[in-house]
Amino acid sequence: MFAGGPYETLRCDEPRPHVARITLNRPQVMNAYDWRMTQELQSAIALYRDDDELRALVVAGAGGRAFCTGGDVSGSDPEHGRKVRAQPWGSGREMRDGMQAACAMLRRCDKPSVAMIDGFAVAGGLALALACDFRFAGPNARMGDTSGRFGLLPDEGGAWLFPHTMGYDRALKMSLLHEVYDAETAFRLGLITELVGEGLEARTLEFCETLATKAPLAVRMVKTMMTRAMDAGTFESSLTDAQLAVMITNPSEDVREGGAAFREKRKPVFKGR
Repeated sequence: MFAGGPYETLRCDEPRPHVARITLNRPQVMNAYDWRMTQELQSAIALYRDDDELRALVVAGAGGRAFCTGGDVSGSDPEHGRKVRAQPWGSGREMRDGMQAACAMLRRCDKPSVAMIDGFAVAGGLALALACDFRFAGPNARMGDTSGRFGLLPDEGGAWLFPHTMGYDRALKMSLLHEVYDAETAFRLGLITELVGEGLEARTLEFCETLATKAPLAVRMVKTMMTRAMDAGTFESSLTDAQLAVMITNPSEDVREGGAAFREKRKPVFKGR
């Protein structure tokens, strides 16, 4: 079973075969992240990344009110705050080694991740959701960037993730005006992959179960190729990536199984080799 820790700010489980779930577990502050959560989140993502038996990841928030509301500005850990402020580059290092690192791990991971959004996903919480490959949300989802209300910045990765997801002008307007959108508007703006009327958890897990039935090598190569192309690639570099990737996938047992299953009119059983 997928488990880590013991964690103070997360719950980790395996709700379906080959499907891992990380639940942000600070509902008393609407799952706002602190330093400990960012470190535990990186640990849990690494466990998912390195376990070949796990093929899809759900990231969720506990409590039903929020996915994640960004950084915890309540001052709940004043000692950590004093340590950060005492260092000339403390804030930069804290961000680099904290939520920035967690978001980067999700983006770099060559296996898919799905943010399940029930309630608020704002500021750094929106960045975390957008760092996942897919976002499934219920009708009470609320998404936007509230960082500027506190004089803060979209510094967890939002300055890149927001405009790449919804377009430069819309992202800039959202951040400068501190806008938070209802679920329908967020879906229209492209922040949500699938808007689920009822049964959000069931639909998200169903989707992940489907992902887990796909050929693992191909899934990993497709995500890697598309992420590289989105980040800095050109059409020509994408073609080169594809040439390298097929040298891994085409000779695999999974490709032979896929062909055999098609000929025998049955569902393939992929093993990732």
